[in-house]
Amino acid sequence: MLTFANLTKTYAGGGAAALSRVDLAVQAGEIAAIVGGSGCGKTTLLRLTAGLDQASSGFIEIDGDRVTAPHPAIGIVFQEPRLLPWLTVRDNVAFGLGDQPRAARRQRADEALERVGLAGYGDRWPRELSGGQQQRVAIARALAPRPKALLLDEPFSALDAFTRASLHDHLLALWEESRPTVVIVTHDVEEAVTLGDRIIVMQPRPGRIYEEIPVDLPRPRDRMSPNFDAAKRRVLKALDNSLNPQHPPGQTAPAGGALWW
Repeated sequence: MLTFANLTKTYAGGGAAALSRVDLAVQAGEIAAIVGGSGCGKTTLLRLTAGLDQASSGFIEIDGDRVTAPHPAIGIVFQEPRLLPWLTVRDNVAFGLGDQPRAARRQRADEALERVGLAGYGDRWPRELSGGQQQRVAIARALAPRPKALLLDEPFSALDAFTRASLHDHLLALWEESRPTVVIVTHDVEEAVTLGDRIIVMQPRPGRIYEEIPVDLPRPRDRMSPNFDAAKRRVLKALDNSLNPQHPPGQTAPAGGALWW
């Protein structure tokens, strides 16, 4: 389980508060999707969880273990694949397995590539892959150490709609295998409803949780169903209201016009 307790982040030099008193518990095996307007601290929250930055106050724990630096139980996938062009696909996936024997690294990397549908691609170079394939390699690299928690920072935003939907299916199939805890930051409400068990709507200036919305829809989710559309509308309403200073967290406001972006 991931626990966020009274988490605050203020940047040095008189910077504004990126996050203020965030309290959140993400259960083991849960997929939590984080959405919110620009400046609400979504990426800051993910960077703190990955141990890439330090909180000003409060703390993050995974299964009771305090996160103060990159943690072996936490993997992360960024918006861009960030593959090393001088390494083969297999060596990119095995990059974080340096403490294991070479044969074990190769086997673990090949298993991860097979899980994302890229069996046989290990000897290729990143430049030989499409954008969607490169992002699958990035996911395989994050999964190779078999983390308890997987963080995704808008990993599909640069892809076309067809490739994005295909990768949603890949991600959910991988999640079904080992049920890691997943936290995904996204600007795409449909993506959040497709993937999330719970959607965390954040409010900016300073970044804080505005509303938590459960998504009680069976998987696989039908994007054309009335229930899916109703879930999207509820999230859009919360996003619009989160940008209205007259409606603090927990206060319901009339439905907005989905102007949050």
